[in-house]
Amino acid sequence: MDKTAVMVCGHGSRDIDAIREFELVAAGIKARLPGYDVETGYLEFARPIIRDGLEALKARGAKRILAVPGMLFAATHVKNDLPWEINSFAKDNPGIEVTFGRDLAIDGKLLEAAAARIASAELATARRVARGDTLLLVVGRGTNDPDANSNIAKVARMLWEGMGFGWAETAFSGVAHPRVTAALERAARLGFARIIVFPYFLFTGVLVKRIYSETDAVAARFPAIEFVKAPYLRDHPSVLDAFAERVEESRTGSPAMNCQLCKYRTQIVGYADEVGAVQTGHHHHVRGIGTDGAHHHHHDHDGHHHHDHHHHHGQQDGRE
Repeated sequence: MDKTAVMVCGHGSRDIDAIREFELVAAGIKARLPGYDVETGYLEFARPIIRDGLEALKARGAKRILAVPGMLFAATHVKNDLPWEINSFAKDNPGIEVTFGRDLAIDGKLLEAAAARIASAELATARRVARGDTLLLVVGRGTNDPDANSNIAKVARMLWEGMGFGWAETAFSGVAHPRVTAALERAARLGFARIIVFPYFLFTGVLVKRIYSETDAVAARFPAIEFVKAPYLRDHPSVLDAFAERVEESRTGSPAMNCQLCKYRTQIVGYADEVGAVQTGHHHHVRGIGTDGAHHHHHDHDGHHHHDHHHHHGQQDGRE
């Protein structure tokens, strides 16, 4: 029987804490997949890079590799950068079957983990405030892909209704609007006794730390309101279960992501010229250069990417 392996593809970060947490999640995924050889790799900053991870699996005898994105939503990285990495390796190694799985997306297990993180933040406070008197602010990373950004609004709505909050708002750490400070200042004027800030992120890093810092700054200007900083998803058991499900999807069926509102396949208002754009990688300048813990070389994209040049996927063969 051909040996099947799993490649968990991370984004990478200049923040060493983010890398440690990714490895913590990877260890949890490995524990749930005892029958597989599991490797990890990163698009940028950290090592091993994705190609190194794939080559390591090849060296250990893998004949089939199930690559899964270690990311929440299908934006530029999942639709373009990761497929370019996977397809490039597959082209150079025709004897190895490589399948690219889908993103975690909006999933019942992820919502379960999110609700648990929010509830834990409520329990950690001294005050008891009814959820009807609480506003939930869900913060996403932010991208120039409107499909991915819209997922944050859906997550916020489902948590709002599912948990019984009085109101919910969305914000983004960069690229998209509203940004965190603007959203918090607006939320503070709506009359709620408590505002819970929940970063819908898998790991810590430059952006999550900035979200918490901005929350503290706004809270200082509105002392009558209790601002609560909820923890992000990290290695919650339901997150690890969702990753294991993505691997199983890739092994047994079609792992194709939902492309209904993908701006590279469908004419979306404001992005009509990006349909059918060419897929290519563009992380060469930061691939494997290391975290800020290793050196002090800074980059102007500060943990997220302002994509003024859009190069994207063109294949839909299970390696999208």
